[in-house]
Amino acid sequence: MKTHKKVAIVTGGSGGIGRCTARALAKAGCRVYEFSRREKGKAEGVEHVTADMTDEASVQAAAAEVERREGRIDILVCNAGFGISGAAEYTSPEDAHAQLELNLYGADRAARAVIPVMRAQGGGRIVCMSSIAGILPIPFQLWYSVSKAAINAYVLALQNELRPFGISVCAVMPGDIASGFTANRKKTLREDAYGGRVARSVARMEHDEETGMSPEAAGAFIAKTALKKSSRPLIALGLPYKAAAAAAKLLPRRLSNRIIGQMYAK
Repeated sequence: MKTHKKVAIVTGGSGGIGRCTARALAKAGCRVYEFSRREKGKAEGVEHVTADMTDEASVQAAAAEVERREGRIDILVCNAGFGISGAAEYTSPEDAHAQLELNLYGADRAARAVIPVMRAQGGGRIVCMSSIAGILPIPFQLWYSVSKAAINAYVLALQNELRPFGISVCAVMPGDIASGFTANRKKTLREDAYGGRVARSVARMEHDEETGMSPEAAGAFIAKTALKKSSRPLIALGLPYKAAAAAAKLLPRRLSNRIIGQMYAK
């Protein structure tokens, strides 16, 4: 019986977690395409396709090119994203909208581009990158938390829409990863009445990220999850964050939110 290599797309795959995920999928035997605006050094076994995840036509054209080359698309990993930080009252509407435009709507553009292909072939797997901040929102990282909470809701609803077509959907919720995400964060450090709390919060976030899990370990986990036929819809990455996700379910919201405030808003 003839078998085919699974065809995978990883958005935001030119660096960090996305690049490591793409390489792990290639190592597992997949035909892998990474979508990004610019190729940043070729990864072994990974093909670059230029795509701007904030542009509908660009995403549709990139997905169509993969289908043209391969005849199918088995896996989509929606990884493209970035973070902003700062007090909500000093975050510009433009920055807040840009956060949602890439983190949420970029994932939706990618999903809508591959769903018709997956439906026609009788199945597929969509993995969206969320964050533990999606269930435990972080002060002074409000809009990033909002974007990831929205991803969780998106995944839960989409899973039920696509289940009859054999398409499974999940979100992976990492915590702190030592990747390029930290350096790329857009920061608004205006304090005024906040008395240094914004700077202290961001400094703690960045320290935790820089000393966190390696992007290679995260990429291996995400690839393993993407290769499964199905899974739980929301999956925490790493033992500390599995515990945090469990605590978010078990503790009263008032208590869990106070704990997060003590950690990130003092």
